[in-house]
Amino acid sequence: MNDTPAPAGTGRAGTEQVRVWDLFVRVFHWTLVVAYAVAYLTEDDAILVHVWAGYVVGALIVLRILWGFVGTRHARFSDFAYGPRAALRYMFSLVTFRAERHLGHSPAGAAMVYALIASLLLAVATGLLVYGAENKGPLAPLFAGNAVPIVTASIITVIPAAYAAESDGNGQSKKRERRNKFWEDIHEVVANLTLFLVFIHIGGVALASLVHRENLPWAMFTGRKRL
Repeated sequence: MNDTPAPAGTGRAGTEQVRVWDLFVRVFHWTLVVAYAVAYLTEDDAILVHVWAGYVVGALIVLRILWGFVGTRHARFSDFAYGPRAALRYMFSLVTFRAERHLGHSPAGAAMVYALIASLLLAVATGLLVYGAENKGPLAPLFAGNAVPIVTASIITVIPAAYAAESDGNGQSKKRERRNKFWEDIHEVVANLTLFLVFIHIGGVALASLVHRENLPWAMFTGRKRL
């Protein structure tokens, strides 16, 4: 069976092009960009917008993971299952302008995909814990009263114990405030880590576009790349 993509037409300069990114990947990518930007920029100023943007991010990541197993060729994880050494080698060759061009994800691009999926999942999870600590959202029951399930006890109460170590006249109220502050701090750190990864991703895409002489962001709009 020939796995070579069928030609999808010619580019502006008459070069032959092929379809690489399917419609789902393209819609996922740009919708995720918007949803994450909205979530990051709103926070406490518009909490409901922030929360719903977070839900959208979470849903998109789950769908992308599923599509990574059943989607088209270049969308599947098996198409860019590179190891850390391959990613490092590619990054070194990229900064020295000697990188090999890949039709789908490059080794460094693959590493960034996995890193962003992990960081975004963690951002959504910690965001749900922050919201649940305020007795809102799907995780609110975990924080109701003292009835914390054994399975989640180590996550919800034991880990942030340092925040609740001190107690004053308010007792449980003070303890709850420290617990909530713990998850807020973790959520903020993860959100900023994700933003850091986004900047690295943008820089990598810009450099790869320069080295390979092709507009990679535009390819994520059209789905087509030079054969």
